[in-house]
Amino acid sequence: MILPTSNQLDQTPHADLVAMVRALIERVEWLEEENRKLKTEIERLKQPPANSRNSSQPPSRDQKSNQATDKPKKKHGPPFGHKRSIRELIDNPNRTISVKVQHCEKCHEDLSSVEPAKIVRRQITELPEFSPVVIESQQHEVTCPHCQCLNRGQLPEGLQADHYFGPRLEAAVVFLKHQQHLSYERIAQTVREMFGIELSEGGIASIIARAGERAAVPAAEIKEQVIASPVIKSDETSARVSGRNSWHWVFIGASAVYHIIAPRRNAKVITDLMGNTRADVWVCDCFGAQLKAPADVFQLCLQHQLRDLQRVLDQQPESPRATQMQHLFREAIHLNNRFDCPEPQQSLTGFMRRVSEMENKLDVLLNQRLTSPEERKLQKRFLLHRQKLLTFLYYPGVPATNNQSEQSLRTSVIHRKVTNGLRSDWGANAYADLLSVIATAKINSQRVFETLVNLMGPPVLHFLDASSP
Repeated sequence: MILPTSNQLDQTPHADLVAMVRALIERVEWLEEENRKLKTEIERLKQPPANSRNSSQPPSRDQKSNQATDKPKKKHGPPFGHKRSIRELIDNPNRTISVKVQHCEKCHEDLSSVEPAKIVRRQITELPEFSPVVIESQQHEVTCPHCQCLNRGQLPEGLQADHYFGPRLEAAVVFLKHQQHLSYERIAQTVREMFGIELSEGGIASIIARAGERAAVPAAEIKEQVIASPVIKSDETSARVSGRNSWHWVFIGASAVYHIIAPRRNAKVITDLMGNTRADVWVCDCFGAQLKAPADVFQLCLQHQLRDLQRVLDQQPESPRATQMQHLFREAIHLNNRFDCPEPQQSLTGFMRRVSEMENKLDVLLNQRLTSPEERKLQKRFLLHRQKLLTFLYYPGVPATNNQSEQSLRTSVIHRKVTNGLRSDWGANAYADLLSVIATAKINSQRVFETLVNLMGPPVLHFLDASSP
């Protein structure tokens, strides 16, 4: 805006001066509003960014940093229990080659009959050469000369006319697709390079479809096991099916894991799953649909609450109330871990006394007056769900967190990011059923590949034995 000079103002009529003042007032009000917005944005930018430690943001979205204050990365290595399998191979090698000393290198004395003072063992672990085998069935057809009836030989189980691939090959394709998240093109390349087998992308799709059909029956049985469990843990994440937004749900029982992909993220998904069944305890986050599940009591995931409290502490490090609440939740988790184990470190009387102390302390913390908006927001949530915070202390076997459900959905998240979603409804149903079978096998300490082999049908390798019928 170009301001007039003093002489121009003196010669300006009164009406024009009033109009000019009004315009300046509007301009000042607009600038003050912009200034207020900028100050609010500056204060927001000054706050610590959200990360996986202080919010529900996944670790993959955390900003990478090389500062000296960062925690050292966890060292990579074999998981617990891996050394035991290696030890079994070391103690029982497939072949032993003994290299004996025949003659002395200096005087050429015969040493073949001398007992060795020491045997140095070295081992090489190798994979056998991958070579496909083809089993051909020749079904004889004979016409009866008496009645002219055409008779065919009865094919043995596993060599039916509609079978073109063996269960181990089909299980390998399913494993590469749903556990290693390879595309059809990369599966075809992997099978060709490793096994010397040419598979078309259409053939791979047929194998996946057949695996989904075979997984439907055990998935239905897994569903019944889950809804019959007294304690159910549940969570959900986004999914893409045929270019549309859908939701991937997981429900975990005592010894079974059930996956389902639904177009909605509402309570109807849970009610349709449970039917007339009602769980004793439902473990979940604060999502409204989860809190409408048919259950007697609920346990909110304390890991989510700890992350939200950490967010407050990142913004206000001197907040005593958030620190005390965080310490109380962690103390309750540790107390439950010490008592809910094969050899409790505390008597039942002592345990219940500590639970009563924590309940009273929690009530005192929730009734304190707070000034921070973020703290008041958490206080309102905790007061609303007061009876759902420490349920795990009264029900043995109930976890304090919903980490198992989040870990079970991790495979789905990786699959979505790698493949950019599922292309068809039947593919989504097959994927959910297969994940149910695979996750249930894992929770029962079963090998995933062997589970898939058993799922794909009866074995056929025994037909290679000439003595087999």
